[in-house]
Amino acid sequence: MATPLTKKEIERLPVQPYDAMRQELQTGDLVFCSGSYFFSLAVQNFTNSVWSHVGMIYRDPTLQRVFVLESETLIGVRLAPLSKYLRDYHGKNRPYKGNIMIARVHPAVDENKLNQAISYGMDELTKPYDNFEILRIGIRILFKISRRTRDRKYICSELVYDCFDSVGVPFNLRDEYVSPDDIWQDDQVQPQFRII
Repeated sequence: MATPLTKKEIERLPVQPYDAMRQELQTGDLVFCSGSYFFSLAVQNFTNSVWSHVGMIYRDPTLQRVFVLESETLIGVRLAPLSKYLRDYHGKNRPYKGNIMIARVHPAVDENKLNQAISYGMDELTKPYDNFEILRIGIRILFKISRRTRDRKYICSELVYDCFDSVGVPFNLRDEYVSPDDIWQDDQVQPQFRII
């Protein structure tokens, strides 16, 4: 299990440059983000966690590129090159504002299953972001109501959860909703390194 961390603890972890760690990244690795953006801080406050976002790594062997499969607030489900994500976040010619941690599911998941999980996520490309799910999670936490509704919209952690669940590798949830921190705290998730 990945232990809970504070922002200060994350910032004290050694940072690895993307170019040096690129070859270590594997399809199915998890990308945890602790952003400093308004929406990121809202997610962190609602979920009482340092994590505001989670996505999955997809290594394309033909293109020899590393992508992040994610559900992003303004776009929905998308595939973005990790190098661009790190250096030119949202096309603003600035790096991601925050910390990014790579984690891996352990025991290792079969490569075919990971490819099927990515395929599931790719089938969801262009599905909209569920803008109201964060608010619903906040209400569920506040009023201690546990009920997850399934629709064809995703927040980031729902997409990652559903991709792994589709191949028989579910994460253990504390409640009916799923946040980036719920995935982080699953016994199967092992932190690997912090990346820039």
